[in-house]
Amino acid sequence: MIKLENVSWKVDQFALAGVNCSIPEGKYAVLMGATGCGKTTVLEIICGLRQPDGGTVLVADVDVTRMLPGERQIGYVPQDGALFPTMTVAEQIGFGLQVRREGKERIVEVVSRLAEDLGVAHLLERTIHGLSGGERQRVALGRALAIEPRVLLLDEPISALDEDMRDDMMALLKRVQVKHAITVLHVTHSSQEAEQLADCVLRMEDGSIINRELQG
Repeated sequence: MIKLENVSWKVDQFALAGVNCSIPEGKYAVLMGATGCGKTTVLEIICGLRQPDGGTVLVADVDVTRMLPGERQIGYVPQDGALFPTMTVAEQIGFGLQVRREGKERIVEVVSRLAEDLGVAHLLERTIHGLSGGERQRVALGRALAIEPRVLLLDEPISALDEDMRDDMMALLKRVQVKHAITVLHVTHSSQEAEQLADCVLRMEDGSIINRELQG
């Protein structure tokens, strides 16, 4: 579950004012809106990269508003993936577990399982140089899932992919969400992505989430 209660944030001339929304546990939510309306800022507030000026952020019924990002049990895939240029794919996926000082056997087991699930097992010893856009997104997704997050935040995860790869990635995202029984908030401009993936659609306008349409 993800819940925002009267969240506000302002910098220069841009402001979020009284943002409220509630995404039920285990649902796939899509957040839409015009470029620059604040969608990415909402994700960054939820995962702790930005501190709101006011309001409350709840994740799985826990108030995480003032927690550090690493304490929130949130998986985040930014728009560019933000992969590390010198790390192998295996090191990328296992990064969060390494930070938590998990044992080597545990890290190898989790990385191997996720790499197999995401179709990148054959890439584990490679760095990101030369990987396709779809492969990079799968690696970034694996890194986010390795920590067994309570929620998964995705910022335009399909927008940079070639047309023929988008259907495969959408199918993968839905399969991952169902398999891991995870709550997802996915930012996009694409009505096709919303139609194929969303259990609920949120729309952002004028610094607020103004409506919530439940699908089926």
